[in-house]
Amino acid sequence: MTADARREDVPDGVAAALRREPWARELGVEYLELGPGHGRVIFSLADVAFGAACNARGGGTWVALSMMISFLAPAPPGARLVAEARERRHGRRAGCCDVVVTTHAGVPVAAVHCAAHRVGSP
Repeated sequence: MTADARREDVPDGVAAALRREPWARELGVEYLELGPGHGRVIFSLADVAFGAACNARGGGTWVALSMMISFLAPAPPGARLVAEARERRHGRRAGCCDVVVTTHAGVPVAAVHCAAHRVGSP
């Protein structure tokens, strides 16, 4: 896994949340690259981006309630994949994010709609 010139685009809070995420460390996710574009790899990358986005602002621990993925195109072998999560709603107990996974060249590979739930107190 390597970082590249786009690393500075990753907000500090998201980068810190990603570094704290045990599953991201287990997968070896750093920021942009995860490996072959198999569906489970694409889903795992989207899940890590979702978790980092939900937990970046603090206020308790947020966990996934649901994730619905639409695979849009195959990822070419050896393609670098980029996952970008955008928070759509962040309430007291529930939140929603959309994640788009693209190749490094910007070709859409998957779109994911995610719902999160805050556990415990902030």
